[in-house]
Amino acid sequence: MFRDRLDAAEQLASRLSYLKGSNPLVLAIPRGGVPMGRYLADALEGELDVVLVRKIGAPGNPEFAIGAISEEGVMKLDEAAAHFSKESIERVAEQQRKLLRERRERYSPIHSPIPPDGRIVVIVDDGSATGATMEAALQTLQGRTERLIAALGVASPSAVARLEAFADEVVCLEVPSGFMAVGQFFADFGQVEEEEVIALLK
Repeated sequence: MFRDRLDAAEQLASRLSYLKGSNPLVLAIPRGGVPMGRYLADALEGELDVVLVRKIGAPGNPEFAIGAISEEGVMKLDEAAAHFSKESIERVAEQQRKLLRERRERYSPIHSPIPPDGRIVVIVDDGSATGATMEAALQTLQGRTERLIAALGVASPSAVARLEAFADEVVCLEVPSGFMAVGQFFADFGQVEEEEVIALLK
């Protein structure tokens, strides 16, 4: 178990220390990934930005994730999505697109997006249950980077296997067979507020 997100970030920085000197671009998935991204970018002497993706919750049950969507429109659905109509999923996806546009509008005045082209890019999040959110982020960057790395504190074995098809390297500190939820592996897994994200990007 990690003490908190900073503990996980310190361990990831140690695993990725070989990137020092290459000016990596660390792209954090808001909001939980941003405190980790800030630490990683500083430790690896790189730059910090965000990659905006949102989970797609099941129609009528938003806590049950059936996929993810990026601000560029990349949408990845899990097998569970087959139980819902395309129309109902599209309604949920459009709500998430709206939230992504609003989030970009909040972040842009304080932090213009950094182009990832030709860079070594590390996409970081605190953890992943299905891999859908990280996969959507990776697909957004595919073909644009010199090297694309997924960095996670904890993930299910199936999520790691899924991500290996889309990243040059997957660095995940814990891959427990009894995975239930990301939060169960952090002693402190408090919610990261939007104000903290904005402060860290500044």
